[in-house]
Amino acid sequence: MDVLRTLGLRRTPQSERADPRQVPNSAGGHTFVLDDAARLRRFLTLGVDGGSYYAAPRELARENAEVVGRMAHDDPETLVRTIVDVSTRGAAPKQNAALFALAYAASVPESAQLALAALPQVARTGTHLFLFAGYVETFRGWGRSLRRAVGSWYTAKDVDALAYQLVKYRQREGWSHRDLLRLAHPQAVTPELRATFEWVVRGTVGEATPALVEGFVAAQSATDAAAWAALVRRHRLSWEMLPDAALGETAVWDALLDVGVPQTALMRQLPRLTRLGMLPDLGGRTGEVVAQLVDPDRLRKSRVHPVNVLVAQRTYASGRSARGGGEWTPTQAVVDALDTAFYRAFGAVEPSGTRTLLAVDVSGSMGVPISGMPVTAREASAALALVQLATEPSATAVGFTTADGSDASWGRRDWHDSALRPLAISPRQRLDDALRVVDAMPMSGTDCALPMVWAREQGLEVDTFVVYTDNETWAGKVHPHQALAEYRRASGIPARLVVVGMTATGFSIADPSDPGMLDVVGFDGAVPSLITEFARGL
Repeated sequence: MDVLRTLGLRRTPQSERADPRQVPNSAGGHTFVLDDAARLRRFLTLGVDGGSYYAAPRELARENAEVVGRMAHDDPETLVRTIVDVSTRGAAPKQNAALFALAYAASVPESAQLALAALPQVARTGTHLFLFAGYVETFRGWGRSLRRAVGSWYTAKDVDALAYQLVKYRQREGWSHRDLLRLAHPQAVTPELRATFEWVVRGTVGEATPALVEGFVAAQSATDAAAWAALVRRHRLSWEMLPDAALGETAVWDALLDVGVPQTALMRQLPRLTRLGMLPDLGGRTGEVVAQLVDPDRLRKSRVHPVNVLVAQRTYASGRSARGGGEWTPTQAVVDALDTAFYRAFGAVEPSGTRTLLAVDVSGSMGVPISGMPVTAREASAALALVQLATEPSATAVGFTTADGSDASWGRRDWHDSALRPLAISPRQRLDDALRVVDAMPMSGTDCALPMVWAREQGLEVDTFVVYTDNETWAGKVHPHQALAEYRRASGIPARLVVVGMTATGFSIADPSDPGMLDVVGFDGAVPSLITEFARGL
C-alpha cells in the first residue's frame, strides 16, 4: 500500500489532528477548542456537578474556574455580563455556577466592582445570597466593599419584600441571615427596617415588625390545622414558612393553594398533594393545579427551567421518590400537564422549514448526569430532540454510537450492522416513555461523524444536522467537520451543522472558522430557537 495515500486534508482519523487548531480531547480524539467566553456559558448553564465521563467533578470544576479567573483579569465586562445574562434568563437549572463565578469575580481587583454591583441581579433570593457568601469566603475576606454590597442587598428592598426573603429562606449551607447581618452591618434607615433587623438578630417582635414576620412567628407556635390555615390566608404564608407538622394537613394545603403556590414549588409538591388525596382523577384541586402547570406566562415569569420540569415529570410519573421511600399513584392529568409544561418552558419556537436530521450521541460517555440531577446527558439530548421534532415538520431523529468492537469507516455501506439507528421517539409520547427508548439503546464508542457519513451513504437530503454530544469523539476514520464537507460536495446542499454541547468541557466538533457550523450550550431554554434561526440563515 502507498502510505502517502493515507495522508490528506479531506479524510483524517479522529485519533489524529486534522487541523492545527485542534487539541486532544479527554477520549483521545482531536477536536476544536472553545474560546473562554463560549466555555464560560457552558459552565454557567450546565454546571459541573457529577463531572463528566472522563473528568471527576473537582477536576472539571477546576478547569472551568481557570476560565473564570482568566476572564476576571482579561475581560471582566464580558464575564459579569454573561453571568447576569445566564442567571436572569433562567438559562441554567441551578444557580450554583453563576454564584460561584460571581464570587470569584468579586475577589479579583479588575472585576470586583462590576461583580459586587451585579449581586442583587444574580442573588435574587435568600438562598442565592447564602450560596454566594459561602463561595466568596473561599476567595477573599469581608472587606468594606463586600460588606457594603451584602448590606445593600438587605437595605435596597421594600421592607415587605425583605421580610418575605427572611422568613422563606432562613438558612442554608451553614449560613443564616443573622450571620450575614452581623458581618455586613447594614444601616437601617426606617423604623420598619430597624425592627426587622432586630427580629433577625435578637428574635424580638416590636410594633414596627412587618406583619409577615408576625404571621411566621404565630405559625411556629400554632398546633392545629385550622390555625395554620387561617394564618396562611391572613398573611399569605408560603409552605416554607410553616412547621413540618402543618405540611401533612389537607386544610393547610387548601389554604396554600388558595393564596398561590409558586410554579417551581408546586411541581416539587405534586407527590405530597397526590398522597394527601388532593389531586384525584376527577374533582379535588386537580383542574386548577393542571391549569397552573401549563400556564406559559407563569412558566416564563417564574424562570422555570425545562430540565427541572423534565425531572419533575419523570419523578412524578414514576410514582416513587428518587430520594427516600415516598410513593404515590400518579394522576394522569397531572402527568400530561407536566409533559405540556416541558415543551412550553422553551417558549414559542418558530419552525425553520428546513430538512433536519437530529442526531443524539448515545455513547457511554453520555451517561453522565446533567448538573448532578437525575437526568443523563443522553436523556437530556433526547428531550431536546423531542422539542425540535415538535417544531420542525421535516425532521427526523437518530441515535448513534460506534458498532460493537469496530469503528465506523468512511464509505461503509453495511449500515445495518452500525449502531446508528432511527430514534423511535415522538412528541406524542409521554416524556418518560420516550426517554426509556433512549436508555434501551446500546452504548459504545463515540463517532460524531456518523450522522453526516450515514446521510451521504443513504442519499438523504439534509439542510441542517443537529448533533447532541459531549464532543468526546474518537472512534471514526474521518473528522465530523470533514464528513460535513464531503456531504456538501456529494449532495450539492450547503448543509449546516449545529453542535449542542451537553457537558461543560472545552471541546467542540464545530469548526469555528466555518460560518455553516454553530456551537450552542445544551439545555439552555433558548436552544430550540437558536437552532431554527441558524437553520434559516439568521
